[in-house]
Formats: sequence, C-alpha cells, structure tokens
Amino acid sequence: MKILVAVDGSSYTKRMLAYLAAHDEWLGGAHQYTVVHAVPAVPPRAAAVLDKDLLKGYYADEGEKVLKTVRSFFGKQGIQAEYINKVGPAADLIAATADKGKFDLVILGSHGHSSIGNLIMGSVATKVMAHCSVPVLLIR
Repeated sequence: MKILVAVDGSSYTKRMLAYLAAHDEWLGGAHQYTVVHAVPAVPPRAAAVLDKDLLKGYYADEGEKVLKTVRSFFGKQGIQAEYINKVGPAADLIAATADKGKFDLVILGSHGHSSIGNLIMGSVATKVMAHCSVPVLLIR
C-alpha cells in the first residue's frame, strides 16, 4: 500500500506516530511511505523584500525541524520513507500530494476540535477529507 503520512511536528503528530508503531498493519515493509510537511508561506510583502536564498533556507530549516524527528522514528522502525517539505497551506498541499501521487491512504493526526471549534478555526484534517479523493485515516 502506498501511504502518505502528513506531519506538522505537534503532539498530535507524535500521537499518530505512536499509533502507527503500536499497529503492525500500518507500519511495515509491505507499505511504501511518503512523509509530507507543509511550512506556512511567509506573507508575500515580506517575502518580496527578502533574499530568495535566505527565504529558501528558512523554509528548508523549518521543514527539517519537523522532519528530523519523523526520520528518526522511521529509522528506528527500520523503514525507508521519502520526505517532502512543501510551502503553503497544509490542507491544500496534503490533498494535492495525495491525489497527484496516487496514494492509497493518507494518515494524519487530528487535534480533535469540536464542531464549533472547526467552524471558528477551521481544521486541516476536515479540509483534507473534503478535498482529497484518497481515504484518510485520522488519529486523535
């Protein structure tokens, strides 16, 4: 199975990784893993005055802060994975990556906001499910 694992470095990502480690059916050599992380874009006006290389380095550093922990987790499990760091809105990037990459499943941690909380703040998980044609496994 081709699995896209979406991470943001939060405690919910750690909970999702713990869930994967505890369930052999989701973690193993029979699957192909790609880990995706979305770094929020610097506002366009600020980005316009910054050096392009500096901005590129910032995005790479921010992504690596999150992906370093996940690389360590997969390494301890003895599992190879591909790692993608993208810039932009997380939900849109996750859904687009899942559809474009023809993944069989998307796995992500969810904050578990109430319906009212989702209305006020929005939810990456809700948006991914709405825009993604791939099945999504949410870990709360």
